[in-house]
Amino acid sequence: MKKLILFFLFVCTNLLFSQKVTDTISSQKLNEDRQIFIGLPPSYDKNPGQKYPILLLLDGDFLFDPFQGALSYAYYWDDIPEVIIVGIIQNKNNERETDCMVDETTGLPSEKGESFFEFIGMELIPYIQKKYRTAPFKIIAGLDTTAAFSNFYLYKDIPVFDAYISMSPELATGMEEQIPDRLAAIEKPIFYYHSSADGDIKKMRKRIQTMDELAKKITKPTLNYKFDDFKGASHYSLVLNSIPSALYHIFSVYQPISTTEFQEKIVTLPSGYVDYLIKKYELLEKTFNMKLTIRLNDFKAIEAAILKNNAYPEFDQLAQLAKKNYPKSMLADYEMAQLYEKTGDIKKAIKTYQSAFQKEEIGDLTKDMMLDRADELKKSLPKTEKGKKGKEEVIEETPPTDIPAETPPTETPTETPTEEKKPE
Repeated sequence: MKKLILFFLFVCTNLLFSQKVTDTISSQKLNEDRQIFIGLPPSYDKNPGQKYPILLLLDGDFLFDPFQGALSYAYYWDDIPEVIIVGIIQNKNNERETDCMVDETTGLPSEKGESFFEFIGMELIPYIQKKYRTAPFKIIAGLDTTAAFSNFYLYKDIPVFDAYISMSPELATGMEEQIPDRLAAIEKPIFYYHSSADGDIKKMRKRIQTMDELAKKITKPTLNYKFDDFKGASHYSLVLNSIPSALYHIFSVYQPISTTEFQEKIVTLPSGYVDYLIKKYELLEKTFNMKLTIRLNDFKAIEAAILKNNAYPEFDQLAQLAKKNYPKSMLADYEMAQLYEKTGDIKKAIKTYQSAFQKEEIGDLTKDMMLDRADELKKSLPKTEKGKKGKEEVIEETPPTDIPAETPPTETPTETPTEEKKPE
C-alpha cells in the first residue's frame, strides 16, 4: 500500500519535475502534421555520452503522464533505466480510430491505418533517433484499440520494437492465434506483456485469455512473456496496475540484486558468485546496449555470499572486478584484505587494510574502518610476531590521521545483502 500511495504521488506531482515538451512532425505518409509529446530522462543533459531506450506511447494524450510517473518512481530506486518517452497525440479529434483502421476480413491495417503504421516505423522512429541520443532498444505501448495495433509490428520478420505493452487489446481478426505464432517464430529477443481484468470488456477479455493460453505454451529463451489478469479492476483502472508491472517485467535484469535473488539464485550456488555478477551485467549490456558500472550494493551482495559459503578465494576475483569498476576507491584493497584475513595471513591483511586507508572512501567503507580493522588484527598477533623487524615482516604502525580517535569502528558486512533505499 505504501508503494502504491507513493506511485500516485509521483503521478500527481510529476509535471513539476518532468521535461515534457510538445513537438510537431510533418508526415509524408499521413500527408499531415502530427503532434507528439517528448519526455527526456532526468540525466539527459548531465550525461552527454549516455544513450537511452525509446518508449513509444500510442494514446500519448492520456498514457504519457501515468507512464512518466511510474518511471520517475522507479528511477528514484534505480530499478529501471532512464528512457526517452515519445507520446503520439491521438485523441484531439478521435484520430486513434482512423490511425488504427483495420480491414475486418484480413485483420490487417488498411487505408489510414496502413499509412499510420508506416509513419511510426519509417518517419517517427528515425526522427527521434536523429534528434536525440537513443539506444537500439525500443518499447511500444497502447490501450485497447492502440494496444492491438501495436501488435502488427510483430508481423514483420524483424520487428521494429523489442518490447510490447498491450493493455486490454481489442484484438483484430485472427490475432489471438497469430500473435502466439509470431512470438514462437521471431528469432530476436522479444519482451511481450499484456493484461486484462475481471471487470474488463467481456468480448475482448475472452479473446485475450485465449491468446494467453496459446502464448504460455511457447518455450524459448528469447521470449520474455507475461500476462496479468487483475482482480477488482475495470477496463480503465487496469492501466495503473499494468504500467509498473510491465516496466518491471521488461527491465527485470536491470534491477539491483534483491534479497530474493540473493537467497534463491546466488547464495545457493556451490561456487561462481563473482561469475554470476559478471554475467548479470553482461546480460544487461547485451539486452539493452547499456554498459553500467557495477552497483556497490551488488558488490556487497556477492561479498556476503562468499562469506556465507566460505568461498574466500573468490575475494581475489572480486577485488579485480572492484579495481576495474572503482579504480580510485578502497574497495579492491578491502576485498583483498578480507581474503588474507579469512585465510589466516594476518600480516598481509593488516598491510592491505593500511593500504586501503590511502584510497578514496566508498559507500560505508571509510578510513576509520580500515584503520580499526588493521588495529584489531594487530591485537590477535602473538607477541613474537609483533616484535619482529625483518625487512619483509615489519607491520607499520597506524599512520597518523586527523580523524578523531574516538570514532567507533564500522561494522563488517552482514551475511545478507542490504537493499539500498528500499522502503518497508
